[in-house]
Amino acid sequence: MIRILLIEDDADIREGVRLLLSAEGYEILEADCGEKGLKQLDESVDLVILDVMMPGISGIKTCEEIRKVSYVPVLFLTAKSSESDKVMGLMAGGDDYIIKPFSYAELLGRVKALLRRYHVYSGKKSVEEEEAEETMLQVGDIRINELLNEVWKNNRPIRLTEIEYKILLLLMKHHGKVFSAQQVYESVWKEPYLYASNSTIMVHIRNLRLKVENVPENPEHIKTIWGKGYRFE
Repeated sequence: MIRILLIEDDADIREGVRLLLSAEGYEILEADCGEKGLKQLDESVDLVILDVMMPGISGIKTCEEIRKVSYVPVLFLTAKSSESDKVMGLMAGGDDYIIKPFSYAELLGRVKALLRRYHVYSGKKSVEEEEAEETMLQVGDIRINELLNEVWKNNRPIRLTEIEYKILLLLMKHHGKVFSAQQVYESVWKEPYLYASNSTIMVHIRNLRLKVENVPENPEHIKTIWGKGYRFE
């Protein structure tokens, strides 16, 4: 059974989200603050839904602590709509965000999309996929095992979030080709592109460069082609 950890200090919101997701067959773990949520986090959790503004440690700090031990997808719930708050959440390691008040249909759609991508990324595949021939992709000093969703640089493993992995795989599979922000977003997120999505992509590209580039400020692989998009070399 899929387990979702809900960390939210508002009891009414917790109840509403729990009822919605339980009806979909998910097992819900609840916590009203970051400290309690971190104590419940283990490898059985498939998704964390995390409020930004909470008593004690904030959602941003909680996400940073989660990222020290896990790459489980994190969906932020936030009452703030400014671009800087969204970027802060993504830079802390969040995968997506939804702004309060939100519709349950929107929340359920985001949850299912994150779970679907995470299960593919973490290797929870069908029997047919498990029996497929192992596929290796290498460009320069970066190597990807597509079957196991593993990445190496100079023969040393690199841990990526599933969004970072999807972006890297897309660019490496078509190295030399320029992808616009819209093409990256719609290929990875599987959702229609909006102008505000551009900042989301920029933050994930920045985090990816920190992990795969020798000098992130002067990347040798993930190039920004000004006015056009991104290209892997």
